[in-house]
Amino acid sequence: MPDHPIIEIKKLSKTYKGTNEPAVKSISLDIYPQEIFGLLGPNGAGKTTTISILCGLFPPTEGNVSIDGLDIRSNLDQIKQLIGVVPQDIALYPTLTARENLTFYGNMYGLRGKELRNQISDFLYVFGLEKFANRLIGKYSGGMKRRVNLIAGLLHHPKIIFLDEPTVGIDVQSRILILNYLKEINKSGTTIIYTSHYMEEAEHLCTRVAIMDQGKIISIGKPSDLLATNPEFKNLENVFIHLTGKDLRD
Repeated sequence: MPDHPIIEIKKLSKTYKGTNEPAVKSISLDIYPQEIFGLLGPNGAGKTTTISILCGLFPPTEGNVSIDGLDIRSNLDQIKQLIGVVPQDIALYPTLTARENLTFYGNMYGLRGKELRNQISDFLYVFGLEKFANRLIGKYSGGMKRRVNLIAGLLHHPKIIFLDEPTVGIDVQSRILILNYLKEINKSGTTIIYTSHYMEEAEHLCTRVAIMDQGKIISIGKPSDLLATNPEFKNLENVFIHLTGKDLRD
């Protein structure tokens, strides 16, 4: 593992207006270059809040975040050039085609002209969507929308990509395609931070995971290490249930 973290989180807390209980409670965490880092936890654990702060969507209440050596409070514009964000909700316009959606997002990243057209065509081909480039997003299946949603966050080839539940609710074929592509770009140098409810997926994909519950990190390490320290359990899902409990989190 490299000596210097690419993301440094120090005593990060977030309390939303109108609430007394913090959504994130003084977490500290280092993420290193070229990791696939999984942020796992039940509903309401603080995963999406943490990701949202790291992406600059809103400021922390307390604590500090540094991304690639840049402080998030004073260098957010520079940080946004380094990162890609794939939100849990489909962030696409249903009345536009896939190509039109991706052109819009490419323009937001400052991409233009032939370079952008070629980028879009290449991504649509890789994700098996070239035949449907001019179909309205509103007529896409769930798996197809997820793939376009992912492309939108990758168009500018970010150094770091944040993915919030990128494979939720999709068909097996789309999930495999997405995960294989994430492995490829990770090998090429992209650092990946992602949240998931799929423990088996995280166990096989992630270099390290942090398990969150009630706004705190309650366990962190390589999936194999978490299993080794909990030898009575045969997989990460069993460890996860052991640490977070069986109570429903609605």
